[in-house]
Amino acid sequence: MAALRAAELGARTALVTRQRFGGMAANDGAVPVRTLAHAARLIRETRQLGRYGIATVEPILDYPRLLARVREVVEDLQAHSGVRERIDRLGVSIYEHAGVAHFVEPHTIEAENGLRLKGEKFILCAGGMSRRLGVPGFELTVTHSDAWDLTAVPSSMLVIGAGATGVQVASIFASFGSRVQLLQAGPRILPGEDEEVSAAMAAAFRTQGMEVREDFGVIGSFEKAPNGVRMHFSKNGIRGCAEAEIAVVAVGWVADTTGLGLSAAGVETDQRGFVRVNAYQQTSAAHVFAAGDITGQLMLVPQAVNAAFVAATNAVRGATLPLWKQVSPIGSFTDPEFAQVGLTETKAREQHDVVIAKVRFDATPRTIIDGRTNGFCKLIVNRAAREILGCHVVGERAVEITQVAAVAMTAGMPVNELARIPLSFPTYAAILGRAAYVAIRQLGLEGAGHQHELLNSTASEPARTKNGRSE
Repeated sequence: MAALRAAELGARTALVTRQRFGGMAANDGAVPVRTLAHAARLIRETRQLGRYGIATVEPILDYPRLLARVREVVEDLQAHSGVRERIDRLGVSIYEHAGVAHFVEPHTIEAENGLRLKGEKFILCAGGMSRRLGVPGFELTVTHSDAWDLTAVPSSMLVIGAGATGVQVASIFASFGSRVQLLQAGPRILPGEDEEVSAAMAAAFRTQGMEVREDFGVIGSFEKAPNGVRMHFSKNGIRGCAEAEIAVVAVGWVADTTGLGLSAAGVETDQRGFVRVNAYQQTSAAHVFAAGDITGQLMLVPQAVNAAFVAATNAVRGATLPLWKQVSPIGSFTDPEFAQVGLTETKAREQHDVVIAKVRFDATPRTIIDGRTNGFCKLIVNRAAREILGCHVVGERAVEITQVAAVAMTAGMPVNELARIPLSFPTYAAILGRAAYVAIRQLGLEGAGHQHELLNSTASEPARTKNGRSE
């Protein structure tokens, strides 16, 4: 996006990439992982076919064939990428497989393949990488990227770190048949999510047979075990261990600045190692801009694309366009899915007088039809302004439901207006409409949302006030 925008504005532009076009999202991140998640979904769907009178046999996963499908998806996206076509049309010089590029002086870079380029302005979009732990034996562990090198699904797996990446890896491979232990050093998995979401996801994983260990202590070391890898840890002076065929570490994401030679260009990093940028995506060096994971801002693909648009605009036109405030939905394709947008309940209660409207998935028509009744949709609403402050969903199509909430929040739509929309029946989006209706009922509002009363079950949890009392 940075190269595309700069070229659109008339700049003579070069795009230098360490490996192939598309970066991590297309080749090692969102696209491949979502393809694995889709395979896991197909396995789950197959296992419930008998409930609908469809005779079948137990699905058998051919992991090498699945990885071949992952490669097919990546290749297909490459072949049909409208972005690549537009960049080529605009005359951008693309240098793939250049290796790591580094500054040799403020306006010159060199890459490992010998490429040397001079430029008036630079935009850094080098992304991030898994954080390494400084403990003995860490080299025995792997990251989510190493899934592409497996030849078969491991019989057992340790997943250390239960943020979004860790729980997704754990959920996918548990669906594939691995015995998974999910370990979180903090008091709850998914620490960035609403507390109710964390609890629901942990309960769902345990029901599926996954071992979830929260607040397990401090990692001491990793060592080889007869059947794989053993992790030693301790808590309050008591030592413990866990072992599996492989150990996947997902304990954080850091800027991939190794080898960039930032000091040669005068580019500073913050205390966490991320490239420091201002509102215009400009670094400490006026001629260098940055976007995406390397900046440590919200590290998601859509937000990185927006930041790249801003960085390129300001690199060509001068620092005139600040990065706008964004309502940013976040979700993951686990089983069950989870997603959120806006404030958590705890944060909202710290700042506002709120009502909490919650609709259980076991009480809505579409989820009952699909046999996906595990989960809930929760809306957080400012009582006085009727403003939607947050939406949190656990369950089937949670990510899609949250997108609808994000659109409403971006538009500044009050909850009573959302309740008024006659969303199609029976759909997952209608669950959000039902939650909006529950909220306005608790607010004492009338004249909107009656279709949700008639078309959706009334079995939903009562809203809660600022003090947590039911209404």
